[in-house]
Amino acid sequence: MTTRRLTPPHTRALAACCVALVAVALPAAADDWPSLRQGLWEFQRTMGAQKVDAKKCVDPVADMKRQNAMLEKNGCTISPLQKSGSTYTFESSCNMKMPGGEIRSASTSVITVESDSAYRLEVRGTMDGEPTNETMKAKRIGDCAR
Repeated sequence: MTTRRLTPPHTRALAACCVALVAVALPAAADDWPSLRQGLWEFQRTMGAQKVDAKKCVDPVADMKRQNAMLEKNGCTISPLQKSGSTYTFESSCNMKMPGGEIRSASTSVITVESDSAYRLEVRGTMDGEPTNETMKAKRIGDCAR
C-alpha cells in the first residue's frame, strides 16, 4: 500500500469530511451514550481556518450511531468511549482508500455535554501527518417543523 501525501483538492475535501464524521461518531454501548434531545440543532464548526454554520433537524445520538457504523464499515477503528462526568473521550484511526491514494488519519475527540440541548466537541489529530484541529458547538434551538 502506498500513502500519497498530495491529493487533488476534491479528494482532500472528501477525506476531511470523513474525518469530521469521525469526530461526531461516538463509539459506545447504548447505556454509555449522552442524553441529547431530538429537534432542530444549530452547529457552529471551526476546522482550521474554515468556519461552517449549519442547522439540522436531527436526533443527535441516532445520527452519531449511524455515522459510527458507516465509518467502521469503511475501515475506521474507534476506541471504547471513556466517560468522566459530562465529558466523553475517544480515539479514532482511519486508513481510507481514495481515488488519489490512501488517506491516513488519527484523532482524539473530547465531547463535553452541557445539557440535553447543548454540547461542545474538540478534535485534535493528524491527517497524512499534518495536524488537524476542529471545534464544534451544538445547540438545540427548537422543535422540528412538522
